[in-house]
Amino acid sequence: MDQGHNHRNLHGGGARAAVFGISDGIVSNVALILGMAGANSSAGAVRLAGLAGLVGGAFSMSAGEYVSMRAQSELVERELDVEREAIRHEPEDERRELAAIYKHRGLDPGMADELSEKMMRDPELALETHAREELGINPAETGNPFQAAGSSFVMFAIGAFIPLLPWLITHGALAMWWSVILGAVSAFGVGSALAHFTGRFWLWSATRQLLISGVAAAVTFAIGHFVGGGH
Repeated sequence: MDQGHNHRNLHGGGARAAVFGISDGIVSNVALILGMAGANSSAGAVRLAGLAGLVGGAFSMSAGEYVSMRAQSELVERELDVEREAIRHEPEDERRELAAIYKHRGLDPGMADELSEKMMRDPELALETHAREELGINPAETGNPFQAAGSSFVMFAIGAFIPLLPWLITHGALAMWWSVILGAVSAFGVGSALAHFTGRFWLWSATRQLLISGVAAAVTFAIGHFVGGGH
């Protein structure tokens, strides 16, 4: 029977961007919509604010993810280029460096020397090994900025649309309470899904997400009520 186990790919950026995207979409737009509702704004004004929050937030999140992942990818590529040049021009120094790493980790000195020598025979294997052992990265997983940006855009838009939906159907207190309910259920669901990636207990993750969304919504509703409610 296979006793191995699989690890999730955490470096591509798509899954992370999707989770953060839908989470931010829910939190930011339910807060924005309730802030406008607390100010006794018209249904049209709330819809416009919610739509603006959806579009603006989706583009902002997408751009932020792209820039972040692009910078990370370029940094990793630069470090790999430095390591590649060192392997090409100073192979013996790099071999000794790799052997020293294995010895430091408790490997027998003779075995460490033999293993490092075998690794250095293949330049690509040597690069991958040095990257893993020295830099803690996988050369094949430098991140995909376009994937992260697209995933963030779509998932933020979905998250932001959820609390906006009631205002496209009805208005007033009914729409506001449906925004609260849908936002709460969605936040709880996103927290539960997040536990799948973190390995944490799902109820704790879901409750934490719900509390964060609730605090953001309550604060903006209060600000809208006290600042704009009298107008």
